[in-house]
Amino acid sequence: MRLLLIEDDEDLRSEIVKGLTAARFVVDEAADGETGLHLAETGDYAALVLDLGLPVLDGLSVLTALREGGSTAPILVLTARDRWRDRVKGLRAGADDYLGKPFEAEELHARLEALIRRSGRQADPCLRLGDLEIDLSARAVSRGGVPVALTPNEYRLLAFLALHRGKVVSKTELGEHVYAEDVDRDPNVIEVTMARLRKKIGSSVIETIRGHGYLVA
Repeated sequence: MRLLLIEDDEDLRSEIVKGLTAARFVVDEAADGETGLHLAETGDYAALVLDLGLPVLDGLSVLTALREGGSTAPILVLTARDRWRDRVKGLRAGADDYLGKPFEAEELHARLEALIRRSGRQADPCLRLGDLEIDLSARAVSRGGVPVALTPNEYRLLAFLALHRGKVVSKTELGEHVYAEDVDRDPNVIEVTMARLRKKIGSSVIETIRGHGYLVA
């Protein structure tokens, strides 16, 4: 399930992404309100996590623009615990929930799951690419109904590309989202993993866009 996180604090953003990824979410990130608004308006997200104190364009303006533009995606606002006026403004502008900083990762996950569940936006846990099926809930892959045994890195690479179907994903982006921080992210590692993956799922599923990255159409 795909989320958008709009948070300018790099350390906090990294921690949130790490936690949400471990909870089986796919997370797009923005460090300022203008970039976040663009992503929110052009992407399809199950929910948004929005900090109010953003540079370039503040979070309240982002929230207002989204709701005035007709967005119905659940939005969870992040605020400082003592800024109750900001929480009130956010809720009145169309936020669905708020969470005061600092917070526990498990509470964020639980609140997002509740928002998504109430919105009725639960996605089919299975992604289908021709005769290839990716079960995100079970982390299992099958081809023509026959299970395909993938390593954890092969699965994460395939699932990430499938969730970003139609978008060219660079090797750098794949490395950041697929591999842990303490793992070598040399582009050659991606290429080796990709070669092994293609042998298992077929060479036509993932297209190489020379000089740019990979694409699942």
